[in-house]
Amino acid sequence: MAGSPTPDSGDALVFRALADPTRRLILDTLFKRDGRTLGELESEVHGLTRFGVMTHLRVLEKAGLLTTRRSGRFKYHYLNAVAIGLIYERWVHKYLQPAVGAMGTLKRRLEEGSMESTSPRHVNVVFIKTTPERLWQAITDPEFTKQYWYGACNRSEWKPGARWTSEGPNGELYLDGKVVESKPELKLVHSFHVVHEPAAAAEPPTTVTWEIAPQEGGICRLTVTHEGFASYESPTYLYSTGWTWILSGLKTLLETGHPLAVSA
Repeated sequence: MAGSPTPDSGDALVFRALADPTRRLILDTLFKRDGRTLGELESEVHGLTRFGVMTHLRVLEKAGLLTTRRSGRFKYHYLNAVAIGLIYERWVHKYLQPAVGAMGTLKRRLEEGSMESTSPRHVNVVFIKTTPERLWQAITDPEFTKQYWYGACNRSEWKPGARWTSEGPNGELYLDGKVVESKPELKLVHSFHVVHEPAAAAEPPTTVTWEIAPQEGGICRLTVTHEGFASYESPTYLYSTGWTWILSGLKTLLETGHPLAVSA
């Protein structure tokens, strides 16, 4: 795994990675369909050896622009939209003031892969200058979640088998699910069922996994994996593009003490 970017060097790493046209091509390829093997990416980048593609992938991973997951003997690469979302917030949003959720289009809808290991999933990684204790509290405390989760309060006992809900300001139920695994300050797994939109409510629940890994320098690496979607076209998959905003808001809240500003 590539070294963890620090808050001071993160932006420079991202801009340096994006300056190369080959690396932009790799990101465009993942934008079209996420979760690709080295061999699949190699076939899209003409004129480079396998080692050359691997070198570009390491630069992108070090910059936080992609993350990887291994399934069996294959290693799959995923676009990490959160890193781009944070750059957008720091360097674009404050000048253009676009509508909330503009970065949600980072995930494009295409056909579902035929292999189970390449089924649709969102894998997002964000580095936050905070402690595991503080990060766990922000994930599980409803007073925290309403500041970065579109105003919703997430409530649960956060124990295996317990129900969890995400409720709006007036108590309306947005999301519903059950806690599957709970290791405070390390890992949280729960089902995720969108209940306030009829099309998504008709689908079976999906699964969200939160993984906290302390890094040097008082930084935590937070990996959020959302999987179990029926297809890239499923209403729940489209709904879950909101992770970019949620995780960007979580990072901003913990590092500055203030939630992201919502533009009109």
